Amino acid sequence: MKLSQFFSVRSHVSKDEIQGEIPSDKEIYKKTLGVAWPSTLEAVLISLISSVDMIMVGSIGADAIASVGITNQPKFIILAVILSLNVGVTVVVSRRKGEQDKEAANRCLRQALMICIGAALVLSIAGIIWAKDILYLAGANDEYVDMAATYFKLIMVGNIFYSMSLTINAAQKGCGNTKISMRTNLTANVVNLIFNFLLINGIGFFPKLGVAGAAIATSLGNIVACVMSFMSLRHQDEFLHFSLHQSWRFDKKTLHDLYFITSSSFVEQVFMRIGFFLYSKTVATLGTIAFATHQVCMNIINLSFSFGDGLSVATSSLVGQSLGAKRKDMAKIYSTSTQKLGKVAAVLVGTFLIVCRYQILGLFTNDPIIIQTGGNIVFIIVLTVVFQITQVITFGCLRSAGDVKFTAMISLISVTAVRPVLTYLLAFPLGLGLIGAWLSLFLDQLIRYFASRMRYRKGNWVNLKV
Repeated sequence: MKLSQFFSVRSHVSKDEIQGEIPSDKEIYKKTLGVAWPSTLEAVLISLISSVDMIMVGSIGADAIASVGITNQPKFIILAVILSLNVGVTVVVSRRKGEQDKEAANRCLRQALMICIGAALVLSIAGIIWAKDILYLAGANDEYVDMAATYFKLIMVGNIFYSMSLTINAAQKGCGNTKISMRTNLTANVVNLIFNFLLINGIGFFPKLGVAGAAIATSLGNIVACVMSFMSLRHQDEFLHFSLHQSWRFDKKTLHDLYFITSSSFVEQVFMRIGFFLYSKTVATLGTIAFATHQVCMNIINLSFSFGDGLSVATSSLVGQSLGAKRKDMAKIYSTSTQKLGKVAAVLVGTFLIVCRYQILGLFTNDPIIIQTGGNIVFIIVLTVVFQITQVITFGCLRSAGDVKFTAMISLISVTAVRPVLTYLLAFPLGLGLIGAWLSLFLDQLIRYFASRMRYRKGNWVNLKV
């Protein structure tokens, strides 16, 4: 296949489906990349926040790596409400942007922000109160649970600000303003990096706080990002604008629109987080060194996944706006363009990981056992990324169209049921240990890839109403 044929997207829409003027392939990719590169970079930066913490505490030892890593799944379970709400925000705002209904888009943002603040306060306080109990449930052991509990409590403080920033940025993404999220997360990473260096090591007059210092640095970065997100809403001439003088009352129409998407997305998030939680808990029973190796490799795969996540955001924005503007043909074209870019990203990322695997692992730790075992797992990561990036882009397309019940069902089957069961069987009865756990992750991604592609190709998603 010629390169020009591979990148052709106009040919994926038949003459009968065309509803208006179709831009050239060059113009389509220019617009797609304009939305995609900031959201992709943002997704990488979000992944880097946790990676930077793990890299910089890695010098303390395997216990420190495990204590930071064990908090990931409990953190995301607590964030499940906010993340599912934000899926609804992006979808609804993108549709209203396509319809050029500025008032409805801003009303959606205001009401979502109130829900976000209330939920984040309640959930973060609960996380602080029951931190140690939650971490024991996640599989933490007595070797590092106190260190992990301190880290978890401190990041829960920053979680309140992080949640508000996520909701505002979700609305901006719906409008295609992906550069705003990118800037806030870039700044948050810089703040996190600086204060990690100062507080973990005790530089100058700053105290040496170790793992606790990493948590404080993350929270400070989240606070800065939150302030910047609110500042992005101050311009009255922008599509999204924040004002205390606007109506903050809840109304049935807006809540119904949000509920339609958010409820199914919440079910999906819950299923996913339970599955991830059980997966992490099972791996934690393999021992501190194995779990530390697992957490280092999870940071590597999360960085790889972020390319798919960023392109998925672009898909959600462009597809949602196209469907809101009654252009089903352009929705298909933009979804195709992001998928093709995803395939290119998968090849480039996979090649980089294989060539530089030991150098990347060396950033996290100098433990030879972790580096050697992690080097073997990277090959499974590369094979997984090939399917995962396309899968997550396709899921983003289906969600933006409103096909959220299907994505929730697949998450229930694949993440909540298949992955934990396979992890146990491969790791223990079959004796594959940590390698078995990673093979189960690959099989989970493979199932979601084929299921999402079959659903997408049926084409019914373009006819859904939001």
